[in-house]
Amino acid sequence: MRVIIGLGNPGSQYRKTRHNIGFWVVNTLAERWHIPLSRHMFLSVIGDGHCKGEKILLVQPETYMNRSGEAAVQIRDFYRLELSDFIIIHDDLDLPLGRIRVKRGGGGAGGNRGVASLIATFGSKEFVRVKLGIGRPPGRQDPADFVLQPFTPQEEASILPAVENAANAVELWISEGIEKTMAAVNGMVSPEEERP
Repeated sequence: MRVIIGLGNPGSQYRKTRHNIGFWVVNTLAERWHIPLSRHMFLSVIGDGHCKGEKILLVQPETYMNRSGEAAVQIRDFYRLELSDFIIIHDDLDLPLGRIRVKRGGGGAGGNRGVASLIATFGSKEFVRVKLGIGRPPGRQDPADFVLQPFTPQEEASILPAVENAANAVELWISEGIEKTMAAVNGMVSPEEERP
């Protein structure tokens, strides 16, 4: 089984915010694979189905970002999974807007409290992440406020293709594994960076 967890906050007030980009990718995959996100289990909204011959669990934790690990560890323990069976999708302040990076293990949470929660509850950093760049806040704006604001229309022009590319990266991970996925994805630049 492959478990795809998008990080975000539950509730309509957070739906369009930068911090919920992980949920956007899971929604995109649910549409592609015709998997309804309709069940409430493991402190999450989930959907299960198949992709490329693999059993899939799509997950949007309902714990709020800073307790995301509580949902993930319930899934790990119930299905007796390894960390290599998980891929986590989340926003990243340190990447340019729309840039995607796929990473396995190493490093810290980069200020993302959802990732910090996963590291703490898993007791390990050795899981795969798809990081979507949302850029740094302008001026002296508090990053905690910045991530809870919606994208501007101009930012959405870069983010929407990035969401599709992140979904493509998840599909590649399922079919080809982590090394080929990192090689294919980590050299890509965002539409924002391509603009003169």
